[in-house]
Amino acid sequence: MGTFAVINPATGETVAEYPDATAEEIEASLASAQKTYQEWARKTTVAERAALAKRAAELFDERKEELGAIINREMGKPLDQSIGEAEFSGAITAAFADNAQEWLADEQLQVEDGLRTFFRFQGLGVILGIMPWNYPYYQVARFAVPNLILGNTIILKHAAQCPESALALEKIFRDAGFPEGAYVNVFATHEQIADIVADDRVQGVSLTGSERAGAIVAEQAGRALKKCVLELGGSDVFLVLDTDDLDHAVEHAVGGRMENTGQACNGSKRIVVLDKYFDEFKEKFVAAIGGQSYGDDFGPLSSAQATKTLAAQVQGALAQGAEVLVGGDEPEGNVYTPTVISNITPSMDVYSQELFGPVAQLYRVSSDEEAIELANSSPYGLGSVVICDDVERAERVGDQLDVGMVFVGAAGLEGADVPFGGVKKSGYGRELGKVGMLEFANKKLFRFAAK
Repeated sequence: MGTFAVINPATGETVAEYPDATAEEIEASLASAQKTYQEWARKTTVAERAALAKRAAELFDERKEELGAIINREMGKPLDQSIGEAEFSGAITAAFADNAQEWLADEQLQVEDGLRTFFRFQGLGVILGIMPWNYPYYQVARFAVPNLILGNTIILKHAAQCPESALALEKIFRDAGFPEGAYVNVFATHEQIADIVADDRVQGVSLTGSERAGAIVAEQAGRALKKCVLELGGSDVFLVLDTDDLDHAVEHAVGGRMENTGQACNGSKRIVVLDKYFDEFKEKFVAAIGGQSYGDDFGPLSSAQATKTLAAQVQGALAQGAEVLVGGDEPEGNVYTPTVISNITPSMDVYSQELFGPVAQLYRVSSDEEAIELANSSPYGLGSVVICDDVERAERVGDQLDVGMVFVGAAGLEGADVPFGGVKKSGYGRELGKVGMLEFANKKLFRFAAK
């Protein structure tokens, strides 16, 4: 079997296989992307490129049913969530197209000598994207679209289990009017990726994936002196500090944990509740997690390996003294019963691990200070949710969290134009919004001498 294959995680059936790229195909991809950067991207305007992105946004929406069926088959996401991901990808694409001219306008600088001085934002060249399986469209849209509009060209290596969504994305950009070489899909192996990173035609690398993959690619990019953006793992906290509506807190804790069958980097994985709410919250949260429905609320885990890894992590926690409050059953195929574990201590392996699946960790704390200390004890620092009716108190707590994002009052506050990214072992750099659009920009300085 080749590296790239569609293996339906619900059935274990191998649906389709695709051959790895040859050395000649990799060279042709690099040459095409470089040629298109020089002959098209550098000679078109932001407005012209944004107009093509606008058409791509329409195609995401027009093809959402087809796109949803593809990733439902590839990685097991429930169909309504799969279609929703295609829709959100279209919304992201449209947001970049609509805001590009404002976000990429020259930035005038006020300087001491009074000379006319400004930054102009332009593309760098060919940018390599290495994308994950858990959000096959969304992750690509938020990386590729701003770079295409900025004036970069893209070589995209998707996850091994997502070859059909990878091809569907390439077709969207071609059908939208982007020329050959603007967005190039490659079925590259790990060895070929190292060669692409080192190639002088490539000017930057963006990776969304595991901490291990990020470390490898960052090392390769560093040796080649290439800019790198990394969006890696997370073990986000969901803090319940002060609320008159505990049902709302429970609803958002469940949603934050169960989105994409718990396979989201910024899912709410550690649920941290103050003493005064803990017992009632625990009862309601455990009941809600236990009441999740297969097929509607969650699907299979993405692969046999993902299932094996999660089951081993939970069993390891139990062997070290953690307690299962609900779930914890042996998986049936790749179906993992939604689970809540508690009585976790810092000496346990699971305390510092990322659980990528429908397993929540539940903690009791006695103060804001204890909640902050627990939150910051993780090696990860992606996002967080603070449930607190006193928004000034919520902001004070958020100020002290070592994370890239703080959502106050609810989970799921992501937006098509809202920046996304983390700190610590969750990576560096940002995607989405103006700051995401400028990650791979040449911030070219212009200065004009006095007449």
